[in-house]
Parts: sequence; C-alpha cells; structure tokens
Amino acid sequence: MLKLGICYTIVSVENKWLIEAAEKRGVEVEKIMDSEVMLDLVNPKKLDVDVVLERSASYYRGLYLAYNHERMGARAINNYNAMRICGDKMLCSIELAKSGVPTPKTFVAFTPESAKACVEKMGFPVVMKPVMGSWARMVHKINDRDALEAEIEAKEEMGSPLQKVYYIQEHIDKPGRDIRAVVVGDEVIYAIYRIATPKSGWVTNTSRGGLAKPCKVTPELSELCLKATDVVGEGVYGVDLMETKNGFVVHEINHNIDFRNSVEASGIDVPGKIIDYVIKSTRK
Repeated sequence: MLKLGICYTIVSVENKWLIEAAEKRGVEVEKIMDSEVMLDLVNPKKLDVDVVLERSASYYRGLYLAYNHERMGARAINNYNAMRICGDKMLCSIELAKSGVPTPKTFVAFTPESAKACVEKMGFPVVMKPVMGSWARMVHKINDRDALEAEIEAKEEMGSPLQKVYYIQEHIDKPGRDIRAVVVGDEVIYAIYRIATPKSGWVTNTSRGGLAKPCKVTPELSELCLKATDVVGEGVYGVDLMETKNGFVVHEINHNIDFRNSVEASGIDVPGKIIDYVIKSTRK
C-alpha cells in the first residue's frame, strides 16, 4: 500500500480535502505538521513514507523539508529544485526566459540608484515585487517618480536584505483580469480567470478579493503552460498568465497552490486529480 506524507503548517481547506481524497482512494496518510518536525541532520531517521506532498505555508520550511525528504529517500512533490526556482521570482524569470517562454520585461537591481535607472529604461508604469512572496503581498504598481521614490525609501528601511533586491517588471495592461492555470503532471486540469473587483483593486488574486470565473483551456494555453512547467519538471503547479495583444505572457509559476476558490468555478475535483497523480507517478 502506498504511504503518503502530507506536510503542512495548518489543516487548511485544501489540505483537508487532499487528506480525504487520499483516504478515499485507500492511501495510507501520515500527517506531518512542520511546526513539530525536528530534523536530526547528523543522524537522520529514514522517513516511513513513499512520497511527501509538500504543503507548508512557509517557503523556507517547505524548501528545507523537501530537501530533507529527498535526502531520506522519499519523493517530494513538488521537489526541492522546483521549489527553489518557483519560490524566487528572479530565478523563475531567468528560467522562463531562457526556455523561450514569453514573459514580461523584467529587471533586477540591488541599489536605489540602479533601481531608478532600470525604471528609467523601462518607463512608467512599472510593477515592483518582492523576489519572494505570495498572495500579491507588497506588490505595487509604480506610476511616477514620486511613487518610485516613496517605494524605494520604504524598502530601504526594511530589515530584510531580500527587500533590498529590486525586482521590477513592466506593467501589462491586462483587461481587468489574469489567468491561473493548474498543471498536474502533464495535464492542464483547469484554468480560471481571476477578475479584479473593487475589493481587490488592480490586483486579481482571489485571496485579495478577486473573482474566479471559468476559463477555457485552449490548445495554445495548454501548450504554453506545459512549456512553462517543463522549466521546473513534472509536478503540481499554478501557472499565472496575462493576456496581451500579442498573446499570453507567463509571469509566475507557483509551487504550492491554493484551490478552494477554484473548485466551484472550474467544476474540477482538484484534490482528487492531485492524489491520482501522486499515486500514478509513484508507481512508475
């Protein structure tokens, strides 16, 4: 019998559904709460699971645990290398561009002066994001020099050195929405439009109040999403795309997806699809 570890920070709706889907399929589940884990780095204990579904809310907890899962002989979904790339926007942008995936123009700078020079080169408006982060936190649209000066001053006052890495992206004039497509293995199982609302403002994340509506998975969309995830290898991903007059651009790949707001909109049994993939891929 397959033994699946599900590693999480809290029993979220998604994690509860995944546990139920696994148990419904006769899979033995070991629940691993990351806050209770004690890693013996010198005399490690072998994991008593075949595969670990890594669902930690913390990027660094998940990254380190995935590395440890693999070191101890268990397959991690998603694996350490995928998490390393997806969780760092700079690395992800580099890999997408290197693989020929259309992506927004993006610059990275390390000082206020060079950040301002990048913006001058790109032209306003631009979008400034932390290199690590999710749910559109601290993602700001910068419309003019005054806003740029204020944003840079705020970032320079922050204690984390990561906040002083300036990740600057062109602003895509999207039609009040973007697309989140979910890839499981070699299949795009669904896509949704994330539509901006008065609550969400210019961002479209459903976690910030964006509205989820079904989006048809066309051959073009499917091909581009699979090309994007080829960058990080087979697994379970959310691919974020924007529509432009020249077609889609991919601006991010997410290694740890929320899907509670998508199940109703898509009509897809997302946790079931994920667990079926885990079972199938482990038996290869």
